[in-house]
Amino acid sequence: MKNKKQPTFDRVMNDPEQKEKFEKEYMQFLFSELLLEAMAEEHISVRALSKESGVSTSVIQNMRSMKPTNITIKTVAALLKPLGYQLAAKKGRKTVKLSA
Repeated sequence: MKNKKQPTFDRVMNDPEQKEKFEKEYMQFLFSELLLEAMAEEHISVRALSKESGVSTSVIQNMRSMKPTNITIKTVAALLKPLGYQLAAKKGRKTVKLSA
């Protein structure tokens, strides 16, 4: 029986640099999707979210389109609050709220 080639995804995940890049981009993708879905559910525009969160419209647009943006936890928390979300850290059964 011939040895099958390793699937592309497995090869990428075995390369530490590629794995780190994938994980970073995947997290950006997930947050972008969360932001888009939450904004649609709340029927809130970029301008309205900017006004309520104090985050500039350009930063919000960049996050929605997955353009590289260096943001802080404070910024993420500020964006999530008007959308009805709360930022938290969880370890086992312990959860700590990271926003007011």
